[in-house]
Amino acid sequence: MRPNIVTEAGLQTRAGQWWESIPFLTSAVVVVCGAIYLVCLLSGYDSFYEICFLPTAVVSHFQVYRIYTSILFHGSLLHVLFNMLALVPLGSELERIMGSIRLAYLIILLATTNAIFHLFIALLVAHNPFHPYPYLMNECAIGFSGILFSMIVIETSLSGVQSRSVFGLFNVPAKWYAFILLVVFQLLMTNVSLLGHLCGILSGFAYIYGLFNFLMPGASLFSAIEASSWLSSCVRRPKFILCTGGSPTSYIPTYSGQNTTSSGLLTGNIWRNLSSWMPQRETSAQAEQDYRFPGRGRSLGSGQSETVPAVNSDSNLQARLLDNSNPDLSSHLGVTATREPLLDGRSSVAGNAVGATLGRPALLQQHPAPSEEQIQKLVSMGFDKTQVEVAISAADGDLNVAVEILMSQQG
Repeated sequence: MRPNIVTEAGLQTRAGQWWESIPFLTSAVVVVCGAIYLVCLLSGYDSFYEICFLPTAVVSHFQVYRIYTSILFHGSLLHVLFNMLALVPLGSELERIMGSIRLAYLIILLATTNAIFHLFIALLVAHNPFHPYPYLMNECAIGFSGILFSMIVIETSLSGVQSRSVFGLFNVPAKWYAFILLVVFQLLMTNVSLLGHLCGILSGFAYIYGLFNFLMPGASLFSAIEASSWLSSCVRRPKFILCTGGSPTSYIPTYSGQNTTSSGLLTGNIWRNLSSWMPQRETSAQAEQDYRFPGRGRSLGSGQSETVPAVNSDSNLQARLLDNSNPDLSSHLGVTATREPLLDGRSSVAGNAVGATLGRPALLQQHPAPSEEQIQKLVSMGFDKTQVEVAISAADGDLNVAVEILMSQQG
């Protein structure tokens, strides 16, 4: 018997668990981008000039297909590997909050707005009356990194952290994090598209400040798409996240933290993903944890960290609200008197958060009032201000949980 067979089996198991923890759309994007690169590699295709985002081709020949083909193709193995490893933590977090269909629409929207910003700036620089600079009109940009920079801005805004770490070397204010990464990547890799990344940042800020609200459909449209027959095979998959704040058939947990400093892109998140492949001994404490909610959690209204308890399988957000004698808060959240058991005995994170809060009516009154900055962030995403205030209070100031609560109301 080979001496390292246990280690090999452990690595394979860890890799499988890591892949199964990635939500549906994020894993689909990874597979599509990886498959496209592999096909190009095996077929010897390297005519990226035909599919990249080329402003002069879009303007002169109206080749708008380049807007979307450019984000799926990558120029090298390191290029696609780097982008996909960055996508996994960012896309997974946003997909758990927004849902799979909503995130798919957001990616298409960001790709379109990134291209519009890119085209506008390139035209402005090339035809300015002071010093025309036509180079940007002939710059050929490919890769998913423009979307990633938009996701960085959106995820940083939703996380509510005050500072972030750049490669574990130093901390920067969260609002400048994306710009610092832009400069660092430009210094380390001179062949990257500065304008493409900058336009991604601009699209991200435009989204969080509500400039795209008129382009975002309501929850009813996303629910109708999810209910369509042609998508039923995808919706039934366990990794699919519904747009109502989390799929009841999904075992993927939502991780949220209250630390003021958060690990940056390609530092803590990706290292944790890679290290999770390594086999580890299971302790008795780990064996007692509910497999649906791995890791350590924090009870709302408490400053200490404790294990998240398992909840009764036949309870959901509406039932937990109705079971507590707090009709005022229930009416604010728009809850109906309907008891619907969740599928597969799994409950949504939003239901856990609200249920834990309502279980302590005395502590609910002790929550600090939501700050104007927190309220404005969620109002800019199209939510009602009154419901935002109630949701933030119910989530104990955690914006991720507050967004899930608000989306569960819309569903």
